Amino acid sequence: MFRVLLFVVGFMLSTMASLAAVANAPSLPLMPYPQQLIPAAGEPQLQLGSDWLIAIDGKSTAELNNALKRFAQRSYQQTGIKLRWKKSIAAKATLVITIKDARTMSSRMSEWDESYQLVVDNKKIYLSANQNLGVLRGLETLLQLMGVSEKTIQIPQVSINDFPRFKWRGLLLDTSRHFFSIETIKRQIDAMAAAKYNIFHWHLTDDQGWRFESKRYPKLHQLASDGQFYTRKQMREVVAYAQARGIQVLPEIDVPGHASAIAVAYPELMSAPGPYTMEYRWGVHKPTLNPANEKVYEFVAALVAEAKAIFPFEYLHIGGDEVDPEHWNNNADIQAFMQANNLKNSYALQAYFNQRVQTILHKHQRKMIGWDEIQHKNLPKDIVIQSWRGPDAVSESVAAGFQAILSTGYYLDQPQSAAYHYRNDPLPPLPYTNKNLALIENNSEREEIASWSFSLPRKRGNPVTGSFTLLNEREGFIDFSGKSRRTVKIQKLTKSAAVFSLDTWMGPVEFRVRFNGDELQGRAIVGNAPYPVSGKKIAPQLITALQKMTPLGAQEHKLILGGEAALWAEIVDEQSIDLRLWPRAFVVAERLWSAQELQYENAMYVRMNSVAHWAEKSTGLLHRKQTEQALQRLFGTEAITPALTFIELLQPAYYYHRQHEKSANESYSKADPLNRLVDALPVENESLRQFNMRLTRWLMNPVAGEDYALLQAQLQRWSVNRARLMPLLKQHPELMLFAEKTYGLVDLTAALLEQRLTSKTLAAGEQQKLQKQLLAASQIEQEMIIALVFSAEKILDSLLIP
Repeated sequence: MFRVLLFVVGFMLSTMASLAAVANAPSLPLMPYPQQLIPAAGEPQLQLGSDWLIAIDGKSTAELNNALKRFAQRSYQQTGIKLRWKKSIAAKATLVITIKDARTMSSRMSEWDESYQLVVDNKKIYLSANQNLGVLRGLETLLQLMGVSEKTIQIPQVSINDFPRFKWRGLLLDTSRHFFSIETIKRQIDAMAAAKYNIFHWHLTDDQGWRFESKRYPKLHQLASDGQFYTRKQMREVVAYAQARGIQVLPEIDVPGHASAIAVAYPELMSAPGPYTMEYRWGVHKPTLNPANEKVYEFVAALVAEAKAIFPFEYLHIGGDEVDPEHWNNNADIQAFMQANNLKNSYALQAYFNQRVQTILHKHQRKMIGWDEIQHKNLPKDIVIQSWRGPDAVSESVAAGFQAILSTGYYLDQPQSAAYHYRNDPLPPLPYTNKNLALIENNSEREEIASWSFSLPRKRGNPVTGSFTLLNEREGFIDFSGKSRRTVKIQKLTKSAAVFSLDTWMGPVEFRVRFNGDELQGRAIVGNAPYPVSGKKIAPQLITALQKMTPLGAQEHKLILGGEAALWAEIVDEQSIDLRLWPRAFVVAERLWSAQELQYENAMYVRMNSVAHWAEKSTGLLHRKQTEQALQRLFGTEAITPALTFIELLQPAYYYHRQHEKSANESYSKADPLNRLVDALPVENESLRQFNMRLTRWLMNPVAGEDYALLQAQLQRWSVNRARLMPLLKQHPELMLFAEKTYGLVDLTAALLEQRLTSKTLAAGEQQKLQKQLLAASQIEQEMIIALVFSAEKILDSLLIP
């Protein structure tokens, strides 16, 4: 105990230095990275065998003993060494655990203390925490430090003082669109615990299925689940499993919209008479509960009572998003009810409904959480707003006094790079400001500045519109319609063209546009897919632009509880869930746990890849195996090495591009198969990422040397794989032409690389020809992108027109 106290005092004296060390040079393969970590000089290792003496300073509970059993099992999975525990005194122990409060995880979030201190010296390990929760978090860090070396346990000597940056660190799993087995859910919970998540948001109901067994309203699971639902026993089993790992389960019962499944079972509760059948199409549908019907509130109250008996967590999620008011507007009784209660519109009607639901929740000692749309001035301030609309919505919620969490930017079903998720923070960015704008507005410089309107048509939904203004070669901003003004990063600006980029709710967006008089043409790379852009020159949009977001103060920041990763399941099933969630969910977990200053993306990727390998062994995750299994099913053989090499060049289309493709070309429903090549692809490929890093470095000094040789060798490796791949494609003619297109791009990239080595310039006509080729190669095909196209474009952009 004295050793741990000395350690804590030492940390108080070295907080600034250790935080700087964390931010500048994460030195160990840990994720989330600890708030404060000091490695021993020279980074020596503590060598341990299979016999561990353990001393517990505090109450030894069944929960703690079970955690230690899991630790031993996982260390065996990691190293092949079976640990044998024996109780001892602290002076002789291998592991000393000091715990003040050994009670199980509270159902009230305000009572959670997840902090811990971990010291590994040349003799033993000290783990100290105020609560059992902290011990669980510390054991996870210890398992990561242990690594996966076969038949050896070597732990770096370190001093760690760790605690979460945000209280709410959740992960949503949608089991309505596609059903997931209890075994699969438990595997995700094991990985969640390894990533130090503390809330499992269980999306149990939606238009496409009701998964919650109800005794009071049994037709819900009998008629609206296709026989796929979770029994009360199974749900309690998941709750206990999660709680033992320091995770509370948040159930979501979606009302009053997303209610097609309810309509199938109990049409009398709906706002339109029906008849209703099971809904298998994705998207937003019209069936809504009838807020004017008192039996609806009896229904909600009964479900809340049932949920309370199963889920002890103090919050219950009511959904509340995407309510289509058509059935409300067309129902004479509802319209009369609104008039009688002075409810002026559908927003006021939903607020009335939510107030009634909140009263029910309060009666059952539960707090409300819901999506952006539930926010209303008449609701109590203890509710939590979960934002899918982005940082503007978070700002609006906390400015109004509500608590909020962010999910925008953490949708893991939308393929996005880990770096994009990593840059996304629950604290909203500051709105764009420029003190010189008022001066520009009022003098002759205004005439030198142009603003441009733009429109990005999409295959599903309305176009994305707005305007942008580029003040000079260094500074500019963009105003997406309905969003706050944002700063852009300008890569290129001439009188005839511009290239600029920023992160958005859609993912990273890069505009590549040309100016022709008052006309604007070009494309925007949204995630990794091109949208056509068109627009016109407009009056400069300077200080006159609408600013939705105002800077937040410390009090508002305190109301931001954290964030939640989300895995919606329209294009995710049992065979791909690990592949879609992991390892990127570790990155989101780090953003929610670790210091805000931790921003180094290259170091993040190194640690993420290491932790991904560790998690396969430690928790049994299947992200890599699911890729291999999908390829084996597709090609009917276990000999898939050529396919694995081929997909290094590919990415699934990012953002919602895949959904838009299905909406335009298929049924956009559960009937669309998830057994194609795109369903086997990881979101990012490390081989191509390493290639691009080396290419970026080489283009700074493009000479013959090691980097050039390695770039050539990688392109050659991909090229010679063509002959090996073709036999696998014989049964897939739809992939033959796509593969030829891909390998044509490999050859073109190799030619461009050689051209750049020998020359800095390229004739204008040749450049335009190549730009057209690359534009054609960048289009979405079979829901995939040939990701090598961005490497080729980078080389082409570096070649100057004489």
